[in-house]
Amino acid sequence: MTRIAYVNGRYVRHADAKVHIEDRGYQFADGVYEVCEVRHGMIVDMTRHLDRLGRSLSELRIAWPMHRAALVRVIREVLKRNRVKNGLFYMQVTRGVAKRDHVFPHPDTKPSIVVTAKSTNPAIIAAKNANGIKAITVPENRWDRVDIKTVGLLSNALVRQQAKEAGAQEAIYVDADGTVKEGAATNVWMVDEDGTLLTRPAEHGILRGITRTTLMDVAGNLGIKIREEAFSTEKMLASREVFITAATSICFPVVEIDGKPIANGHPGSVSQKIREAFFDIAEKTSIW
Repeated sequence: MTRIAYVNGRYVRHADAKVHIEDRGYQFADGVYEVCEVRHGMIVDMTRHLDRLGRSLSELRIAWPMHRAALVRVIREVLKRNRVKNGLFYMQVTRGVAKRDHVFPHPDTKPSIVVTAKSTNPAIIAAKNANGIKAITVPENRWDRVDIKTVGLLSNALVRQQAKEAGAQEAIYVDADGTVKEGAATNVWMVDEDGTLLTRPAEHGILRGITRTTLMDVAGNLGIKIREEAFSTEKMLASREVFITAATSICFPVVEIDGKPIANGHPGSVSQKIREAFFDIAEKTSIW
């Protein structure tokens, strides 16, 4: 089946999709993005993803490329044209096409928008949940505004490659003082000796993940205690359980970090309970 993308007002073959060479996303990484899961024909947490898109655009002073309701129609149409029942959609908005200059272009410059979608294999995610994944820690070296979901992901790509070469699936950023921040594409959680769930506060230094936010609702519904509290690498390595969250994976248990097993080296019960209850709480919007 031919994949279809939406690019600046047109539905085109994915293989033919193009943006101008002077699009500011290409020249300066001057843009933002969102990735959202589709499960059994339902878009997961779309309202929160669009709310965060709006915040990211506002922080970079980029206008919405279209009315929000129109964007929802485009997303649904891209999913339907690609026949995605289980998978994801990706949307990216940049400041638009203008001659290369560091300062913003004329206010009339129209933002560029791309929406793509693809199916994923649920069996691969199920295997990672059953077996757990490995991670490494890396020094934080990104710009300070990681709370904005920008397309400037060079550091993230480099440390993900470093993780792959180390036989791991995620890299976890750590501050100079040893405090855990977040994964290259995930939020990081640990379960302490009392069974309390800890995650770093999202006011500064990490992205406020949508799955992270919904997971808090899920944990509350399950009666699991949560504290938004910074924790050290040493505390994480000594914890009862570590897991990471993201829109396309929900909740992956981490069984080894820097070659050291977490607890008994097997997925823990807290992440399993949260994963099993997640879609009972998350918002679900039909693609139809």
